[in-house]
Amino acid sequence: MPVEKILFPTKFRELSFDSLETLLVLKKAGLREVILLHVISREEVGFVPFGGYLKKEEEKRRQEATIRFEDWQKTLSENGIDAHIKIVVGEPVYEILKNAENERVDLIVVGRKKRIEGGAFVGSYTHKIITRSKVPTLVSKYMVQFQWDDAMLTKTNDRLFEVPLVTVDWTERTQRLLGFLMSLKGIVRKAFIFYNFTVDSSKDKTEVARVKAESSARLEKYCEKLRSSGIEAEAHLGSGGMLDEMIRVSRERKASMIMIGNTSEERFLKNMLDRSLSYQVAKLSELPTLLVP
Repeated sequence: MPVEKILFPTKFRELSFDSLETLLVLKKAGLREVILLHVISREEVGFVPFGGYLKKEEEKRRQEATIRFEDWQKTLSENGIDAHIKIVVGEPVYEILKNAENERVDLIVVGRKKRIEGGAFVGSYTHKIITRSKVPTLVSKYMVQFQWDDAMLTKTNDRLFEVPLVTVDWTERTQRLLGFLMSLKGIVRKAFIFYNFTVDSSKDKTEVARVKAESSARLEKYCEKLRSSGIEAEAHLGSGGMLDEMIRVSRERKASMIMIGNTSEERFLKNMLDRSLSYQVAKLSELPTLLVP
């Protein structure tokens, strides 16, 4: 599943262009086109008391967005990537998902590009997108402030694809996740393959050790598959609270991104825990989060 076409919706907030620039490296993995999308909310140009539809305001916003996008377009073109501009009026989530489907994109890039202490990367729009998207979705986090132990740290995520932490299980979605990772060959320097082992207190030590050894062997098979495709891989087994362990290992290993499977729309009600986990990772980790359905 090569990443050939990306949908990049934006409100032109601070560091949006910086976030776009971090995607240029995907040219080495087959990226050929970026759809630059700006959605003008109906509330911004809609009917007002005794005023009707604000047509001039819509035209003004379209012109402003076009000028900004044309400047971005130059950078993409200089890097050998085609860019197409789309400016629409509508409900943002609906328009983003509709354009992702109509354009048959391979990746949607969403999320706030900057977070200060106390903020969140997943607002209501992003939440709806990552829970409904049928294609991989990257929650971009270009600049962050986060607390680690007693220190407040600032981090810039400008090389997000270099050393991803890939959270796996033994289901089919992990195969899709690894398939997506292998499409990034050439830009991924090393991948940390992570599985969280749950210690069953009802089992004796011998049984726990057996299951642990089995899990480690499965992890190593995933790593061998990646190595055979040309990606260096390292297995890591965690144990404890899934979210906490994922974040702990990602920090200890200095991962550049977290990749996790995202349960499909059809299985949503049967997989509330999985959906909640992928959402919580996107919301709470300081790292860019790539969710693969």
